[in-house]
Amino acid sequence: MSASRRSGATDELGPDEPGREGREGSDGSDLLAALLDGMDAALCAFDADGVVTHWNREAERILGWTAAEAVGRAGFAGWAVRRADAEEVEARLMSAMDAPGRQVNEFALLTKDGGRVLVRTQSAAVRGPDGKPAGVYCAFSEVHAQIDLERSIALSEALLEDASWGVVLVDADLRPAVVNTHAARALGAGRTSVLGRPLGELLAQGVEELESALTHVLAEGAPPAPAELWVSVRTPEGERRRCWRSGFVRLASPLAEEPVPLGVGWLFQDVTESRQGEQEASLLRFRAQQLHRAARAAAECEDPAEAATVHLDFALAGFADHALIDRLADGVGDAGRVRLVRVAATPAGAPGPSRIDGRAGLPVRYGEGHPAVQCVERAGSVRAGAGSLSAEDARAWAVARQWPADAVHALCTVLRSRGRTLGAVTFLRGAGRQAFERFDAMYAEDVAVHIATALDLASLTHPDT
Repeated sequence: MSASRRSGATDELGPDEPGREGREGSDGSDLLAALLDGMDAALCAFDADGVVTHWNREAERILGWTAAEAVGRAGFAGWAVRRADAEEVEARLMSAMDAPGRQVNEFALLTKDGGRVLVRTQSAAVRGPDGKPAGVYCAFSEVHAQIDLERSIALSEALLEDASWGVVLVDADLRPAVVNTHAARALGAGRTSVLGRPLGELLAQGVEELESALTHVLAEGAPPAPAELWVSVRTPEGERRRCWRSGFVRLASPLAEEPVPLGVGWLFQDVTESRQGEQEASLLRFRAQQLHRAARAAAECEDPAEAATVHLDFALAGFADHALIDRLADGVGDAGRVRLVRVAATPAGAPGPSRIDGRAGLPVRYGEGHPAVQCVERAGSVRAGAGSLSAEDARAWAVARQWPADAVHALCTVLRSRGRTLGAVTFLRGAGRQAFERFDAMYAEDVAVHIATALDLASLTHPDT
């Protein structure tokens, strides 16, 4: 009686062959019970009145109720299903008698020890000899594993399609194997075009730090906290510098006895704007402090010209590599050109304070269209750079403009005091540093105000300066 009871309902759901009687009928029922017990799926059956007629060993294993305890019960109420849910569950199961094909449902059943098991059922009608519905058979199985698999697949699809952060699965050779839409957009390429390519082909800067982090995760496991990596991404429009807050997880095969590394899961979020905002705020505080220190130091100078160089020296800290102060010469040159006389300059090639120069009053040989000349003519700031020239050409570019040979970026700002243009101050940066931006021009203009005030005072004190 492990799978069914000996009853008329049992004979309807599992009839013997016509003409078999006595022992042969009993053998047919025993064979049916053996077949049911040998199935991997849990099986049960109900007659037309909803009474349990069959219950196999897999059903016993899942729910704990034996066939002797299950067969003969009317429905699942109070033992295999909560009474509050029994009416709905039984209605869904028995509805298969009047429906074509199989009906699929999911609901929770109760185990003998009071636990709950989520199952997926497939039920269908059983026809009697007259072709009319005589009951329902039901096959069910636990769906925790299947649901876990479906959730894993759904999570993977969501990460690859809808996630608002980048997801990259990197193989053991540190090459992208799977890339989601957000990550592909951040890398400036399509999802399939980045697969299998070295990271060095995607990133112009920061690839060493990223590969070092990935190698560490493969060898040691995930770090305890996210890391922020600054990288430069190659795009058709040029390089873009980005800050990615990155988390890493090591991927290992669940099928191997020993963990076999499959690669690294790399998740990142672009935090460039917030980090740049923090850097700019910090830089603003530092530059404001420098201006304050410069003002205090310049107040101790007896010579106003020396005070101008003090402001220049304080401004250079973290801002530029070289600086020049050019004073507007009296009168104009040939064809009305602006003439500038060097007043002070930082020593090129060696650290030290700026030197006061220009006592002879000889104009600097600036060519037509020189940034310092344009700055004076426009009464504003002018930025210039060597661009993508080779090192040799960049050197020639700087020398031709009367600047130190290692200069590749320039920012010229006009010096004005009491409504008069006095000259220009030029800040220079060497190779390896970023070009000057509008944010830098604002600071340079603040410095120029202090320098122009000192120069104006110096001209009043020493007319020949």
